[in-house]
Amino acid sequence: MKLSTGMFFDGDAQRMAKRLQDLEAAGIDLVYIPEIYGFDQISVLGYLAACTERIELMTGIVNVYSRSPALIAQSAATIDALSGGRFTLGLGTSGPQVVEGWHGTPFKKPLGRTRDTVEICRKVWSGDKVSHEGRAVTLPLPKEDGGSGLGKPLKFMNRMHRQDIPVVIASIGPKNVEMTAEIADGWQPIHFVPDRFDLVWGDALEAGRAKRSPELATLDIFAGGMVGIGQGETVDRTREAARGHVAFYVGGMGAKSQNFYNDLFARYGWVDEAEQIQDLFLSGKRAEATAAVPDEYVGLANLIGDESHVRQRLDVYKGVGVTHLALDNASLDDISAIKAWVE
Repeated sequence: MKLSTGMFFDGDAQRMAKRLQDLEAAGIDLVYIPEIYGFDQISVLGYLAACTERIELMTGIVNVYSRSPALIAQSAATIDALSGGRFTLGLGTSGPQVVEGWHGTPFKKPLGRTRDTVEICRKVWSGDKVSHEGRAVTLPLPKEDGGSGLGKPLKFMNRMHRQDIPVVIASIGPKNVEMTAEIADGWQPIHFVPDRFDLVWGDALEAGRAKRSPELATLDIFAGGMVGIGQGETVDRTREAARGHVAFYVGGMGAKSQNFYNDLFARYGWVDEAEQIQDLFLSGKRAEATAAVPDEYVGLANLIGDESHVRQRLDVYKGVGVTHLALDNASLDDISAIKAWVE
């Protein structure tokens, strides 16, 4: 089981590079860089490729509406070349608030857009001329969709470092998870509860794997949670940070009528809690919303507690097939300890 973690770029490049080197030394195998609507992750990853030698780099995630599929493929090929083959392309759809509010693009056909993006990326990386007739994207753009009729199939101009760049899809909806299990190299769910994930996603994963190409290896799973090993104030603060993190998503990441994370929390079995957290959060009572996150969720979805508890939870994650364990908010000492336990 590999260890991974996310890093936000705060504008200080040297500090980020030093932190990444420290993480690598502690035992982190892969780092993923978010974007949302802050600094551009592609530029950051290009910089980090030059600052590192061994650690794997990943977008966490590229919003499939933020760039054309061909540009996503170009960026992936570039970072993979700059890093000497250490790049993984993490993709996702985000949601209407970001896609329409920030990018000004209609949030429509999310599954089609994701599938088309993956297929076009792989066509670009093959080195062949790219043409595609998809559910959301057609290349070249036809006249009936507003094209001039002058577009023609083109191929990537440079020599690829790798033609099989891994593609990981962040997905939580049943249909999206099914598609992920069918076409992706890896799956990155958020708010993963290993003890209950089969209840929520088992049927979708099984349906997707039944259609999976034999050319693809077994689906990798990228999942984990916040880390705090031991007892005392530091661990208590980590527990509250985990509670606040999920309250923000379940309560405020989306409208009352459409919040994918709230739906997920309810599907896990915390139906009343999901409604209560959202009502409190949207009414401005964030502290109360955070307090409403059940202790059971915090304990199951994170690695927080004494050594024996954390080691037992590591066995649970490994037992359900997690291949890349995400360690969020982890100290270097905790990362080193977990690295020794999982090897």
